[in-house]
Amino acid sequence: MSEFFIQDKQLSSITRTIVKDEKGKSLFLLVGRWGTKGDALSLYKMNGEMVASIKQISFTFGTRFEIYKNFEKVGTLQKIFRWPGDFYYIQQLHWTVQGNIYQHQYSIRHFNHLIMKMDKATLFSGDYYVLDVTNDDDAPVCICIAAIMDYWLYNRSKSQKLDYRLTPNC
Repeated sequence: MSEFFIQDKQLSSITRTIVKDEKGKSLFLLVGRWGTKGDALSLYKMNGEMVASIKQISFTFGTRFEIYKNFEKVGTLQKIFRWPGDFYYIQQLHWTVQGNIYQHQYSIRHFNHLIMKMDKATLFSGDYYVLDVTNDDDAPVCICIAAIMDYWLYNRSKSQKLDYRLTPNC
């Protein structure tokens, strides 16, 4: 299991995002933009090799994202339902994302097998998202999924955020 660190509130922005290991070494660079159909983010190793990407494909019946690993489509992520908590599904991979998306505390699973767990941590250099990934080969896709979750969290309408706060046990 490897840990990956991303500075708090960097995933949903248009700027470049650096993904580091537990020693502070830069491993990946996430670049691109969100907001309209066709927008994409790309994840590169620090040597410039693109290892994964996300493409926003739909606003009809909810936003959906295609996930690519090494230029091959591996899945389509979409929100399935919202109450009592958000539940996301990645077609083709048969992965689910569940937990407290609002607190950045969630997990990705393939049935009962843990793929990734996300949490927050405060380090001397600031607040970070911590991604614990079971298999290093899944790390690029997991980082892309974390970026999508962050996008959905920070781009909800104020009424949706208020509705969530009023819903008990989410």
